[in-house]
Amino acid sequence: MKISELMSTDVVTTTPDATLRDVARMLVEHNVSGVPVCDDAGAVVGVVSQGDILFKEQGPIESRDGLLGWLLDAPSESDLEKARARTAGEAMTHPPVTAVPFESAAAAARRMTEKGVNRLPVVAMDGRLVGILTRTDLIRAFVRPDHIIAAEIRDEVLRRVLWLTPDAIAVDVHDGEVDLAGTLDTQADADVLAKLVAQVPGVVAVRSAVTVQSEKVVARH
Repeated sequence: MKISELMSTDVVTTTPDATLRDVARMLVEHNVSGVPVCDDAGAVVGVVSQGDILFKEQGPIESRDGLLGWLLDAPSESDLEKARARTAGEAMTHPPVTAVPFESAAAAARRMTEKGVNRLPVVAMDGRLVGILTRTDLIRAFVRPDHIIAAEIRDEVLRRVLWLTPDAIAVDVHDGEVDLAGTLDTQADADVLAKLVAQVPGVVAVRSAVTVQSEKVVARH
């Protein structure tokens, strides 16, 4: 499943010169936890989240130099900038962590986890914002019905990626657990199949009983 199939295209955005009060009001009114910050050309230059605004709620943060700063765990320069911020451009997290529409949902999930973000602005090749993907969008894909998951495995994994006919491998899905059976040419093909199936949103586990013609072994994952 591609990001383009999951993302929202009706995106709430703000500009670098918007005040933090305006951004906070926007988050509340639209019930979102963060918004992309876009320049005049529509390119994403950063993201302002609830966490960024919470720096203002802490009150003034003073910098500490020398031994005192080291002992008292002095705030970073980034924290100081956010605490002093008055506009979206000053408070935003940048550079933004983004994605492109043709990336997979699995790749998006890994990026969110690795970077510790709750959303990914989705951009075109020229950097313009075309959508946004949230963790909720990914979780929504994870709870898809079994028959939809099976159909994606047959169409996307078997036919489009591995160039096999949809009935070349038997695919059975129950509560997100996938059973594969059939015969492929090599052990490498069997391994790739299992890995690709495991990346399909909604797949909890993969059990493969795929036999290999050239090696006469069974691939199990």
